[in-house]
Amino acid sequence: MDIKKLNDWGLKRDVKRPMLIAGPCSAESEEQVLQTAHELAKNNKVDVYRAGIWKPRTRPNAFEGVGSRGLAWLRRVKQETRLPVCTEVANTTHVYEALKFGIDILWIGARTSANPFAMQEIADALKGIDIPVFVKNPITPDLDLWIGAIERIYNAGITRVGAIHRGFSNYEKTMYRNLPQWQIPIELKSRIPEIPILNDPSHIGGKSELIFDLSQQAMDLNFEGLMIETHLNPKSALSDARQQITPQQLSEVIGKLVIRKPMTDDQKVLNELEELRSKINILDEQLLVTLEQRMKIAEKIGVYKKKNNLTILQNKRWEDIIYSMIKKGKEKGISRLAINRIFKAIHQESINHQTEVMKKQGVK
Repeated sequence: MDIKKLNDWGLKRDVKRPMLIAGPCSAESEEQVLQTAHELAKNNKVDVYRAGIWKPRTRPNAFEGVGSRGLAWLRRVKQETRLPVCTEVANTTHVYEALKFGIDILWIGARTSANPFAMQEIADALKGIDIPVFVKNPITPDLDLWIGAIERIYNAGITRVGAIHRGFSNYEKTMYRNLPQWQIPIELKSRIPEIPILNDPSHIGGKSELIFDLSQQAMDLNFEGLMIETHLNPKSALSDARQQITPQQLSEVIGKLVIRKPMTDDQKVLNELEELRSKINILDEQLLVTLEQRMKIAEKIGVYKKKNNLTILQNKRWEDIIYSMIKKGKEKGISRLAINRIFKAIHQESINHQTEVMKKQGVK
């Protein structure tokens, strides 16, 4: 893809630092929108003002945004503060209304990016329009679905297209509202190296106290920017009150962030890194050898199960393994989440090997 780098999007910003998009989850009143914008404009690190005009809520009877009349408020923000403005669009009507009011940047939310039909309709509405578009990851951790949504926008002729990582829904209760699953945006960058990726710590954390740590982790992973929900009085917010911070708190978060260099010319540092990476390479090879040995034993178990007419899946055995590994992993400084993922993947691969054994003719 011939996607333009973020520094070539034509935005008036300091290209030497990450992009910062800030503003309330929802536009609630003209006064709230304008006061928040003027407060944020005092922070010379804010590049774009955001506010949700249409709010897709999980259940009815929740605040679903003020609708198109809020676009006039965003236009006033641009006139009075000189900040570019952006909002979320979820259908073609939203696109046409946003363009009519001169919105500078559009973003597409997680519910919409998960729907190829909706994405194609939005892409068709954007054909011939030169406007930057960010695509948030789908609700589910489906990288191909995310890439497909991005491709639809790109195929409409949009070369200023970016991604926003906002985490993924999960049935299990965790400290996060949406699991970060950092490996997915990392893989996105691997498959589309030129695409700029921003992080949305507000939606990942779901709590204001998690915003700094998540923002710092995004910077450590070389994300190009942040989108942080900011409200004058978060406690009174009509939507997502717990995950919003004040303009003052935003200044504190940004002020504490450590922005690291992606590369260094210091040969001593490079040599030390290379030595450590060589050690990791050796350990990775050893892991593969160990996994190969484990799968061979799994196949032998499969032969035994077929001979004795036993099912492949032994739930009690699996539960015992996970319980034991989580306990041992904690002692070794490995998180419960990591142990779950690693051993679930190993267990699934063992099942696959045993399934192949069961299929083979002549194995008794």
